[in-house]
Amino acid sequence: MTRTRAVFSGAIVLYFIIGLEILIMISPFAGFFYSAFNPFLLGLAKYPATRWLSSFFFVHLLVPPDDFLKFVRIMGSVLFVAGLTGFLVCAFQVYAGKLLKTGPALKGLYSVIRHPQYLSLAVAGAGLAIMWPRFLVVVLWIAMVFVYYLLAKDEERRMRKQFPAPYQQYIDRSGMFLPKRMECALGFSTAAGRLVVFAVISAAALGGAFLLRDYTVSHLPLWTEGNVAVLPISSGDEPMLQHRMGEILQLEEVKSRLRGNQAYLVYFLPQDYVMQGLIGDTGGDWQLYKQHHTMSMITDFIIHPFGHLAGGHHAMHGGAAAAEHNMGSSTVRRLIFVRIPNETADKASHLFALNAIRIPDFMVDVDVHTLRVLAAKNLPVETAWGKVPTPVF
Repeated sequence: MTRTRAVFSGAIVLYFIIGLEILIMISPFAGFFYSAFNPFLLGLAKYPATRWLSSFFFVHLLVPPDDFLKFVRIMGSVLFVAGLTGFLVCAFQVYAGKLLKTGPALKGLYSVIRHPQYLSLAVAGAGLAIMWPRFLVVVLWIAMVFVYYLLAKDEERRMRKQFPAPYQQYIDRSGMFLPKRMECALGFSTAAGRLVVFAVISAAALGGAFLLRDYTVSHLPLWTEGNVAVLPISSGDEPMLQHRMGEILQLEEVKSRLRGNQAYLVYFLPQDYVMQGLIGDTGGDWQLYKQHHTMSMITDFIIHPFGHLAGGHHAMHGGAAAAEHNMGSSTVRRLIFVRIPNETADKASHLFALNAIRIPDFMVDVDVHTLRVLAAKNLPVETAWGKVPTPVF
């Protein structure tokens, strides 16, 4: 049984390692992580049947374009923080009881449910799946929930053996993961009922991710002309984009690089946009693991999910005010052109199809007001993290 518990624990650790990929990406350990993890991601992305697992179902590169998507993203942070807080509070209660020899934890959340730590970790995991929204994370979250159930059953088996009568009384008056009455209403007290509940949770998690992706794609603020579609990172840039983008496409530095028979997705962003390395390898400054601000980036990613996206790298340390100042201080924008072979730009569903191939092509820095090109260069076919499958919206 010890070996079984080690396997279960390993599965949970694997989930959180993959779920916390975004935090590892901005740490000094990114290179070590991807030397082991990237072959697995590339293996998934190689085949159409599994490519969707390495894809993303929710916004991560841009400020959510409507209130509903903003609410979902904020709830990701709320669930993650609330779940971790609940886990730590329960852990303190358990280990304080062991150190002080006051007996098992039966107060607080433990007076209502028997496994609040597992519930808290599941809640934190749901928030994490929203913050780093790979389909793979959702699938692993479903597996993690199942593992928590097996671990909880194993713990109860051992407690029944050690404290037969008292623990049975505790089971009779408390729920496993939810209050007793709620679990009875859901049919969780029988094996068939537990199977149905797990099936519903799995279908809701995975189906919800697909629905959220469809909703996100259909609400992206795309500007299109011919075979080019342009996606602004911030809604504040939409008027400038609508007014000038047609003329920007006629600039020689842009026009000479476009391949007329291929579709392009263009990202319209500040020059110092913090996540641009995920779109293309625009330079070493945007390999975030070289920035030496890992802890501040992690904190901002969780607590201030929109400020750094709207305002560039320096806004991560200045909050919303810095972001607003940056957006209003300059009309210079960086445009990253991503080529999408075998697709058309007239429909967002084509550009963001799960099986679409996206290849970074070139970038230009343009003063949108004067139409002066400040810089232009071709890009390598990889991102700043190599061949790692990265978000597209």
